[in-house]
Amino acid sequence: MSHVFPRHTKVTPPRAVRGEGCYLFDATGKAYLDGSGGAAVSCLGHGDPDVIAAVRDQAEALAFAHTGFFTSEPAEALAQLLIAHAPGDLDRVYLVSGGSEATEAAVKLARQYFVETGRPERRHLIARRQSYHGNTLGALAAGGNAWRRAQFDPLLIDVSHIAPCYEYCDRQSNESTFDYGQRAAQELEDEILRLGPETVMAFMAEPVVGATMGAVPGVEGYFRRIREICDRYGVLLILDEVMCGMGRTGHLFACDADGVSPDILCIAKGLGAGYQPIGAMLCTSQIYAAVQNGSGFFQHGHTYIGHPVAAAAAQAVVTKLTTLGLVDRAARIGADLKSALTDRFGQHPNIGDIRGRGMFLGLEFVADRDNKQPFPADRRIAPQIKSAAFEAGLICYPMAGTRDGKSGDHVLLAPPFILTETQVAELVDKLAVAIDRVIG
Repeated sequence: MSHVFPRHTKVTPPRAVRGEGCYLFDATGKAYLDGSGGAAVSCLGHGDPDVIAAVRDQAEALAFAHTGFFTSEPAEALAQLLIAHAPGDLDRVYLVSGGSEATEAAVKLARQYFVETGRPERRHLIARRQSYHGNTLGALAAGGNAWRRAQFDPLLIDVSHIAPCYEYCDRQSNESTFDYGQRAAQELEDEILRLGPETVMAFMAEPVVGATMGAVPGVEGYFRRIREICDRYGVLLILDEVMCGMGRTGHLFACDADGVSPDILCIAKGLGAGYQPIGAMLCTSQIYAAVQNGSGFFQHGHTYIGHPVAAAAAQAVVTKLTTLGLVDRAARIGADLKSALTDRFGQHPNIGDIRGRGMFLGLEFVADRDNKQPFPADRRIAPQIKSAAFEAGLICYPMAGTRDGKSGDHVLLAPPFILTETQVAELVDKLAVAIDRVIG
């Protein structure tokens, strides 16, 4: 009898025993094509010898040194590497153990920045509906997914939520894509004015929404308008690239595609590529200086921040991403995958939208393609597709509640950047088997 507390107590998953390239293998020897990189984590695939060597060498030299006493060479080198490629004025890196820790730290840093600069009245955070920013209480409060929040709502801090930039469902027929994006962004200014500009500290958003909506990017001009609004009212812009960053969209940092840079940026998942648990929060020199010249102490921290072995793994990952053309490969193979998905499913009566950037793609399922009507929630389309795909030997990341946390279904695809053309075809074929089995 297992003593592991699993994600789902009524399901007994197979036991993973080995990973090789784009595949995972269970105890029976069955191979599964990792079409979602777990949860957009395994950007380099499984069994990468360079990252494994970096982990082994660092563990032999120095496994742990608490950041209350020491820094370490891997942490310093990783921070330098990230900032060398980071957008805008990002200048400092705060290393954590995962995405929820990164976004939680971002919210707390935004608040402390205004306290340090003598503006404690700035306390409100604005985010978007149908966003996901993590599962710790602060990050969950920032997230706008009703289903994830529901049972914990009495414990959550008050966060305002505006509409997402969701062109497929929300753009009006008489509206250009650009005009729609400007209208969606205007909700931020309206909410700032409603709350009182002097009380708002930050706006948080994913450049490409991942788990809760299925690879939905902002339209052209949307984030530039968001940046303008934040600048006008002195509001910090926090971009959550935990899932969409580190090359996943064909850019090392996803916000580069939108031509904007944030005040605070969060990364994780692909940063460690699954070889070690690690995330990071990056901030501008201005924000860092406020703490440095004020109290001198960021009132936040966890035991394993800046972990030397995790930092060494991430340094190896980022080095490979930036020197071996893997980000460009993600853009190129991602375009091939999107084209293959469109060829196979573009006219499917129950697939309304195929979207995303790079190797971060989503398919939204609908009961009626013409009016974009989602399936009834009790059809459980997303979990059924997950099960059918898994049986066919494909790992994908389906999610229900695409529209509002309750209705709507999508599949998220985020395979390793090393995916081959043959494996693109395999992925599409196995996904087709699952869709045919569930929808017909």
